[in-house]
Amino acid sequence: MRTLAVTGASLDGETIGVRCVEGTIAAIGPDVVAEAGDETIDAGGMPLVPTLVNGHTHAAMTLFRGYGGDLPLMRWLEEKIWPVEAKLEAEDVYWGTRLACAEMIRTGTGRFWDMYWQPEAAARAVADAGMRATIGGPLFDLDGRTAEAQARVSAELDALAGSPDAIDAALAPHSIYAVSEELLRWAGEQAAERGLALQIHLSETGGEVTDCLAAHGERPAAYLDRLGLLGERTVLAHGVWLDRAELELIAARGATVVANPVANMKLAVGGVLPYPAARQAGVAVGLGTDGAGSNDSLDLLSDLKAFALAQRHAAGDATVIPASEALEIATGARAPLLGGAKPLNVGAPADFLLLRGDSPELGIGDLASDLVYAASGSVVDTTVVAGRVLMRGGAVEGTAEIVARARERAGRLGMAI
Repeated sequence: MRTLAVTGASLDGETIGVRCVEGTIAAIGPDVVAEAGDETIDAGGMPLVPTLVNGHTHAAMTLFRGYGGDLPLMRWLEEKIWPVEAKLEAEDVYWGTRLACAEMIRTGTGRFWDMYWQPEAAARAVADAGMRATIGGPLFDLDGRTAEAQARVSAELDALAGSPDAIDAALAPHSIYAVSEELLRWAGEQAAERGLALQIHLSETGGEVTDCLAAHGERPAAYLDRLGLLGERTVLAHGVWLDRAELELIAARGATVVANPVANMKLAVGGVLPYPAARQAGVAVGLGTDGAGSNDSLDLLSDLKAFALAQRHAAGDATVIPASEALEIATGARAPLLGGAKPLNVGAPADFLLLRGDSPELGIGDLASDLVYAASGSVVDTTVVAGRVLMRGGAVEGTAEIVARARERAGRLGMAI
């Protein structure tokens, strides 16, 4: 039986202990102590907080960090990313994902939503890293090979069905501009039939909206809804150009929108997710980094500051998003589908962080405000997922080998290293 005891942690100003049994919090409170046989951590007063949830990324794109980084979105995809992705092998994706996992563990992320090729290799990497993830191989049929795309993804979903409990499969049509109406309908039907989530890029650029109106006579969210893809298990990545009517439709259908502010800024898409309108409509909202090819960081705490500041700046209102609310978005607490933060109580998953409370960024001030506006992932000392210590004292075991192997795979693909 796997057990872990953390003593001397700080939670809401109280010194407490946490005891975890088989990945679940079995006891928490000021009187909790270690028992015989427990793996133990003396927190020494470090703050205890939930892990973060990266609601949208392409993990193995760590191999492409900095590649074509000064191009707009469609040129970046068509001239740089899609051609090199055609060369990917399973081991490329495995080691690229392991590198992403190491970076996310170091910076406080315990769960992520991944859309990338060779999803079986990604699932193997996630399992070896000890994280949680929802994984889907992207659907494309730009070349008209719809039947081939259906067969490939069906086989991938069947294979992912045997993954550990911490790994969920999803349908992942890339976007309305890279997937035909026929294939989009099929993806929605498959998601419903298999009881799986569906994740898709939506309204990332103004051009996408203009093209959708020209081709279909309706905006992107309405188009997806007509095809049967908007529902309670749908994750829409980006959402920069969603209007109020679309946000109300998304809320009515119970879908989730994930903001990716840093990638959007780097690719200069010209706007940010209209969060105040999304909140007013009742949309569930999460936060993502996008891939390391477009961000280039997977440090969600750093992106959290960019998200909060961009919302204040766009609204011209410093009160538009309180720090505590922004932090809830990063932990997944405002988007239940993402599988994020649960109250740290008995029976909850043993997923939490210990923070360096004496660091310069956290030494003074309100913890939530400090985490949003002062800190980066460097303030994370310990990362625990499912009661397993993935990082202690800022060190993730095996990082040197992971970096070396990822460097080899990047070199094989012709990346500058």
